[in-house]
Amino acid sequence: MKKTLFRIFRRGEERTGEEREERIPEKKVGLIVDGPNILRKEFGLKLEDVKAAIEKVGRLRIAKVVLNQYAPQGLIEAIVNQGFEPIIVAGDTDVRVAIEAMELIYTSDMEVIALATRDADFLPIVNEAKRVGKEVVVVGIEPGFSVALQNAADYVIKMEGIPQGEEG
Repeated sequence: MKKTLFRIFRRGEERTGEEREERIPEKKVGLIVDGPNILRKEFGLKLEDVKAAIEKVGRLRIAKVVLNQYAPQGLIEAIVNQGFEPIIVAGDTDVRVAIEAMELIYTSDMEVIALATRDADFLPIVNEAKRVGKEVVVVGIEPGFSVALQNAADYVIKMEGIPQGEEG
């Protein structure tokens, strides 16, 4: 049996992906991944694991990864192969993550907005999504996963990466 690589928290509850038997109603989820913040070699995080964790919350309909212009071609290909849309930006990726998130909040029929980041800079996005009635999932990994971001979200998914050299 495959080891669970994530834990899901909802308003005071903690369950691993394996323990979660009841299915949350099929809600449409839009996911934006802050690539430089979350897809680091030292974390060993795989997008397929992020996708599996999100699918415990609802049906993933939109999945985008925002990267800077220095992203290696191999990473971009891996993102495409996992069914995610890569978005390459010159300069700071945070602005583009915010734009993509606001588009999901205001111009889509997504019921759940998911942000994969550890960055507290996105707290206003989480608050705005909740203000307009969207549920919010934050996906992150330690170290440096913002406690404020976790406390503001409806769901928190804490990923567990596989450090370099331990893959099997």
